[in-house]
Amino acid sequence: MKHLTKRRLAFVVAAAMGIAGCADDGKDGADGAPGEPGPGPNPPVTESADITHITMISHAIEEGQVRYEFEVTNEDGVLVNGLGKAEAKFAEKTDRGVVLNRDGNVGGYTDSTKEGSSLTAIGDGHYEFIAAMPAVTAASEGIVWLRVGGDSETEIARSQPMVVDKPEMIHTSTTETCYSCHVDYGTSSMKHPSYTAINVEGEVDFVAGCLVCHNNVSRAEENGGYATNTLQKIGHINHQKFEKDFAVTNCYTCHAEPVINTSIAGNGCSDCHSSDSAASGIVMAMNDFDAREFHAKSENVGLAARQDSRSQHSTMLSDIYTPDSGVTYCTDLSLYQGESMLDIETLSADGTLSYTGGYMHGYNNKSIIGRETNSYATSYKGDGTKTMCYAASNFGINAPQIMASSRVTFAHGDDPSYDGVTFTSYSPVFAIADGKVTDYDRRHAVTSDSCSACHNEETNYHKNGGYSEGGYDCVACHNNGQNRMSSRHISLEGSEFASEQERINAGYIFNAAYGGEGWQATSGPGFGPMVHAMHWGASQTIVGSDDSGYLYNSSAELNAINCVSCHAEGIDLYAIPNQYMLAKTLAITEEGNPDTNNMASPITANCYACHDSASALNHMEQNGGEINAKVDEVPVWYEAVPQESCATCHAEGKSFGIDKFHVFER
Repeated sequence: MKHLTKRRLAFVVAAAMGIAGCADDGKDGADGAPGEPGPGPNPPVTESADITHITMISHAIEEGQVRYEFEVTNEDGVLVNGLGKAEAKFAEKTDRGVVLNRDGNVGGYTDSTKEGSSLTAIGDGHYEFIAAMPAVTAASEGIVWLRVGGDSETEIARSQPMVVDKPEMIHTSTTETCYSCHVDYGTSSMKHPSYTAINVEGEVDFVAGCLVCHNNVSRAEENGGYATNTLQKIGHINHQKFEKDFAVTNCYTCHAEPVINTSIAGNGCSDCHSSDSAASGIVMAMNDFDAREFHAKSENVGLAARQDSRSQHSTMLSDIYTPDSGVTYCTDLSLYQGESMLDIETLSADGTLSYTGGYMHGYNNKSIIGRETNSYATSYKGDGTKTMCYAASNFGINAPQIMASSRVTFAHGDDPSYDGVTFTSYSPVFAIADGKVTDYDRRHAVTSDSCSACHNEETNYHKNGGYSEGGYDCVACHNNGQNRMSSRHISLEGSEFASEQERINAGYIFNAAYGGEGWQATSGPGFGPMVHAMHWGASQTIVGSDDSGYLYNSSAELNAINCVSCHAEGIDLYAIPNQYMLAKTLAITEEGNPDTNNMASPITANCYACHDSASALNHMEQNGGEINAKVDEVPVWYEAVPQESCATCHAEGKSFGIDKFHVFER
């Protein structure tokens, strides 16, 4: 007899029941009515957050308090339970401006641990915070501010401050105007970057986040605001510390709309003007007064006059031609107002123009390789143009290709080379051998307003070279082969420093190459490395020292990784011409002079301007980069090909691309 195991027996029984189930059991009944929805799955929750996010549900300004209802999530979007602390501020709009009084007489600030305030969990990640503020009424208007987390009893990080609400036109400066220079204040090393606020949409609300503490009324005044420094004082007075060519009187830089206060004795104006000043009568006499326009048109400021010169004029250089079969090479300079040609000879004679001149350059591989000569013979054709003819016998490079640059400066100020408005043009490229003319096509990878957004005075930097078009003027001298020092110059005594040793430690060890006796520090060659070094280079940011330590230029406080300030369209390392740059500023002779026999590979020169540690340089050199190649070791320096391979790993989009470590988007 066959024995079935328990498993087989269970299978047989189940099969028999299945067959029986196939019998006719009648028709199915009608479907029942739909039931009520179930509660659904419970969302995940946590009690920790490395990054804490607030989602506002509602808020209300009530008698003696501000009520907030919000949700809290962490960096993964998970609801956060166990919140232990919330902070609130309310800066009230008054007839004196925005005020948050520390004594509680105007506005208010508190947190959930203070008497009268409470923080209640009303669901997973869902909270109500009642912030007690006795001076607040239901009719109060102002900036409503919230921040949560950060207490020592939980693992919930402190959130970014949030501007929950604010009245329309409570300020006329904007995040965009401030960030045109600061880019991202929250990543800077300046004061209180962690107080950079966002709005309920998660967008930065920089000005309101500052104004909630740096009110329109100083703490020093009766029933004054929270901080001693008002926001307008920070803008009007503190920004005057900006080192070079920033005009605080160019109000358009910060104020996107006409300023709110138009009383000479009121907020903002009183930072610079007394109530009995001459400006008082002007303000009182004008209807619809716009302080921005007033300052721009002031003869004492001169901004509008310089802007008019800039907007109305342009220059152009003709193709290079040789009237005498290569003895001289000439180009014609034209000046226009709109589409009308002006007479350069007449305007130079009457003082309208303070400078008209030009250089002849060598050109190779889409790069200016230095100045052939700055000596030329001048003539005028009678149609308004100026002809400049350069003798080939004066050429210093004798490059196969040449091109010219010109500068025309409109006279403004005491020293037009600095205070004037300059226009620079570049001619097409001319081949010496066959006279073929091609476009001037030097790569210029910066935006047109990258310099003038911060250097807003509409003046020149120096020597008839200005800030327009992203430093377009500068390239005429600061190029691959001009071999400039491009560094800060201090006195021979080094009196800018507290001691001689501090001068040496700061890097000011070169005997000054020009500008009188003194000292200079290493900088960067050419244009790009020079700009990097002057803004963020280790030595170039130091302007001196005192008992408190080194003193730095204003750009040192900005975050150097925010390359988008200038390079809004990114950087293509493969597009950089693989050509050496003469780099005397990076090497010193035994006599302490700049080494004119020195040259550097291009990407390394740019990177080393900021990344100048021994380990960083070693990495660059291991991958073919050079900062101390020698001119006399190659037949023709500008034809020699560097062997750096930086783009292989660091081009944009690569695993270690520069876009992974620098910011190229706002």
